[in-house]
Amino acid sequence: MSVETSIDQARTRIEVEQRAVDAKLDAIEEFVDRVGDLSTDPVPSSTAGPIGTGAGLVRAEAAPEDRCRTVRTVFAETIRPHSVADVDDPEPLLETVRTELSDEIAVALAPTTDTVFTAELEQAVLSAATRLRAETAVLRRAIVREDAHLDAAAATVDDVTGWIADADETPLTDLGFDPLWQRHEALARHRDRCDTLAERRQAFLRGTTNEGVEVGIRHRRLVPYLYRELPVDHPLLATVVRLDDACAECQRAVRDHLTRRA
Repeated sequence: MSVETSIDQARTRIEVEQRAVDAKLDAIEEFVDRVGDLSTDPVPSSTAGPIGTGAGLVRAEAAPEDRCRTVRTVFAETIRPHSVADVDDPEPLLETVRTELSDEIAVALAPTTDTVFTAELEQAVLSAATRLRAETAVLRRAIVREDAHLDAAAATVDDVTGWIADADETPLTDLGFDPLWQRHEALARHRDRCDTLAERRQAFLRGTTNEGVEVGIRHRRLVPYLYRELPVDHPLLATVVRLDDACAECQRAVRDHLTRRA
């Protein structure tokens, strides 16, 4: 007897997501390196303009080199292709900057603000990118933990389904009372294992993968995100429920034979 399982589909999704997150981490690293290499030397202008006092933003009438535009280009070439916000529906570049870095960085880099790339602005951009890298790294660790949790559960599911398949090779009509009773008890133990799996899964979903006190990912929010393309949001729990139902069905059949032979 075979039991349909969604765990294999879930593990495939995890592999895909791990590759995507790894690529995003590489992209963030490249962004940080390229922005860090940009010069922040003052750019002389023929016409003096007002100097702002916030976030190191200096307004200028003209500039021979638009370093803010360079930062936007670097962002478009590195982080943007790996942004979650861009997966389903393209969005304006600065909207992606706003999502991934911050509102302040998006405003500072906007061409309409006519800002000069100062050392203070460079540090603000790098700090935001470092935060994004930390958040993405925590996501990576959370996915690894989910993968390990699935592996452990899959071992139990495979063991129980394998036992059911082997047991089904011998018809109940060929078993005496004692072997039937032993099969009934074995099924009871397997149902207990299903209950334990469900309890452990619920405990895992209540947990969080943290990095320090500021960056953390709640597993209960991560799981639906990971499996958003699957038929079910919680493939492991769905598999455990189906497996328990299969064991219960087998138990009922065994009890029916036991009753008739008592």
